[in-house]
Amino acid sequence: MANRIVAARLLADKTMLFEIEAEHIARRGKAGQFIILRVADDGERIPLTIAHRDEAKGTITIVAQEVGKTTRILNALKVGDEILDLAGPLGKPTDVPAGDKTVLCVGGGIGNAVVWPMATAMKAAGNKVITILGARTKDLLILEDEVRAVSDELIITTDDGSYGREGLVTHAIDQLVADGVHIDECICIGPVIMMKFVCKTTKPHGIKTLASLNPIMVDGTGMCGACRVTVDGKTRFACVEGPEFDGHLTDFDELMSRLSYYKNEEAHSLEMADHDCKMIAAADKLTTETDS
Repeated sequence: MANRIVAARLLADKTMLFEIEAEHIARRGKAGQFIILRVADDGERIPLTIAHRDEAKGTITIVAQEVGKTTRILNALKVGDEILDLAGPLGKPTDVPAGDKTVLCVGGGIGNAVVWPMATAMKAAGNKVITILGARTKDLLILEDEVRAVSDELIITTDDGSYGREGLVTHAIDQLVADGVHIDECICIGPVIMMKFVCKTTKPHGIKTLASLNPIMVDGTGMCGACRVTVDGKTRFACVEGPEFDGHLTDFDELMSRLSYYKNEEAHSLEMADHDCKMIAAADKLTTETDS
């Protein structure tokens, strides 16, 4: 069976982790790279980070948060089900320092799934890894144990103070700097607004900062141009030139604007999917009542 799901677990509300058989990707994938998948013949293609690889088992791990029709269908799959299409590894791997550096990894929300492989690679190369994971509230924090295992220091922040330190990830960065902690470079992954302000926080301190960008993406090979972003005034394609770029040179406002282009269409697609599900359920109920 191709692309078979061998493990699945709920991480947080509407957020699932899947381990999938994909030997070629498990063998070749690197930190920072992603896959593109389809769950149905008439479905869209969506990019998801390779959160973990197990070469011995020939599996990869992905994390999906339900935000639309495709992720709703994906997150309803069970162990033993198959993913229709799975392409990868795609994108450029993370540029990992060769050791003896102090690297700050900052994740927020679903971005913690990207921090996991990055912190793993940074640590394996002999670097000191300080990780900050942020979430709106404790119940939405994901992959704490996995990231803690590959970090020299882990700092948790929640907006409401329900777990870890109360406040934003940027507050934790400010505190590290105030405490005199030397940081050679930072990499941030999460909501665009979070990455924007992480970069604004590190820039005055001269800390090299990479941002893992999440633009709209279709083919993942640089052909469609949907994933274009502006970095240092130049158009770059996140799927083949990224997804990581210099955060101090990235136009985050443009990225946020582009991400909002298809909100109405996305909402309509999800509404139609809900309608179809209700119609199927009603038909099944009618059939059952007729048979009985």
